[in-house]
Order: sequence, then structure tokens, then C-alpha cells
Amino acid sequence: MPTTVTTQTRAGAEARVGNLPLVEAPRKVAPTDARELSKVFFDELAVLEEGTHEYQYARNTLIEMNMSLVRYAAGRFRGRGDDMEDIVQVGTIGLIKAIDRFDLSREVEFTSFAVPYIVGEIKRFFRDTSWAVHVPRRLQEARVELAKATEELSSRLGRAPRVAELAALMNLSEDEVIEARLASNGYNSSSLDAVVGGGDAEDGDAALADFIGVEDPALELFEDFHTLAPLLVQLDERARRILHLRFVEEMTQSEIGKELGISQMHVSRLLSRNLQRLREGMLGPIGA
Repeated sequence: MPTTVTTQTRAGAEARVGNLPLVEAPRKVAPTDARELSKVFFDELAVLEEGTHEYQYARNTLIEMNMSLVRYAAGRFRGRGDDMEDIVQVGTIGLIKAIDRFDLSREVEFTSFAVPYIVGEIKRFFRDTSWAVHVPRRLQEARVELAKATEELSSRLGRAPRVAELAALMNLSEDEVIEARLASNGYNSSSLDAVVGGGDAEDGDAALADFIGVEDPALELFEDFHTLAPLLVQLDERARRILHLRFVEEMTQSEIGKELGISQMHVSRLLSRNLQRLREGMLGPIGA
């Protein structure tokens, strides 16, 4: 496969990389221009072979042009006390994931698609590097001192120190030491998949999730709702109105007919036709 490089065939001609324009400073492209230019790059990225020079150029330029989305999302976390550069770097990972998973055929703006990925990556960063639950700063600091004092006394005494001994070393009351111990439990959280033992030889060790919580009966409906939503949008307004009256307002077919000024038989036909359309959209044509 021939490799296309940046060329300029005549004076004033636009420099290009393959079929794409050369963007020399993609980070300086205004957000409104980046939005339109991104569509061109995504359209070309979809047909380029991964690993080629043109593919890498298209992908890298999309990342650089859309860094303003990362900076916008990172700004929402400015008050968390972490270095903004670290937050931007983490958000960039989310941007890259969004670029690799975006599909123009979905007819969704890339900005709307990308921001949840970016914010989700930043939140994951805070989740993995922060306290599992909110703990006052004085107790966070006490936890560090408690760890140091425990290590020092354990080495000196050859055993685990008592609360009174820790309190004397740390110049705290015993109640404050106990509070710091309890607060330290908020630093780490346990995974629901954590093995807790007790399983038999056949099934192996049991997970924590096996002993807590119950199955949410509505959970299995989530995928159905997710699949159904875009199919409903494709129906005309009257069809959606009839479905709403029947399944949300729980009106009878006769009541719907009076509401819309049509016969009950017509309502029945419309319901059957649109339900069949939705069913085929979710499950595929019957008999296929």
C-alpha cells in the first residue's frame, strides 16, 4: 500500500496528509472549528487502515484538536486540591477512549459523546487515589501519625501497642486514637468480588457479594430500555402518543380512540403495527 505524505503541489495549494488537510497547530484550533473539522477527520479515520501514517495523523490530530474538552472537564475538579496537570493527563485518556469508540453513524455530536468518557476517567482517578469515603482532614492526618506511632511502638515493644501507649506517644486522648483507627477504615474499600473464604471445594472461595445485597429485579430491564429508546424516536408523534396513552396512562383502546378521534379498531391496528416494529427492532424480524 503506497504511503501518502504531506505535499504541497503548487503555490497556495493546501498541504494535505492523504485526503486530510494538514493542521499544523491543532491545539490552537477554535472549539467551533474543531467541532466541524473533527467530523471530516472521523469520516476519514473510519476508512483508514490502523497503523498507517495517515491513520496515526488523523487520530493524533483529533486528540490535539479536542483537548479543550479535557480542559473544560478538568476545570470542574479544580477545587479537589490535586495538580491540574495530572487531572488533564487523566482526562486525556478518556478523550482517547472516546475517539477510538466514536461512530459518526450514531448521529451524535462528538462533544456530547466524549465528555462523559473524560469525566468518568477523572472520577475513576479520584476514586482510585482518594479516600473511599469522606473523612475530615484532621482524621486523615491523624491516620498517618497513627501508622508511624504503631510501627515505632511495635518495633520497640515487640508486640502490638495498646491504645493508651499510642495516646501517650501521639499526645492524644485515647478517644482520639480510637477515632483515628476507625477513620483509617475509610482509606480503603473492599471489592464486592473480594474472596472471603468459606466456599466448598467444588465452588471455591465465596465472594463478598455472595453475602450482601440482593438482586435488583429492574436491572435486567436496563438493556431493554437502552435498546428501545432509539427505536421509539424513529416512530412518528402519533405512534408515540398512542404508546404513551396505552402503557403509561394505562388507557383502554376505546379511551385512546376517543382521545384521538379515531376508532377503537384503528387504535388496535396502530398498536399492533408499532409494537411489531419495536419488537423486530429489538429482536430482529420474526423467523429470521
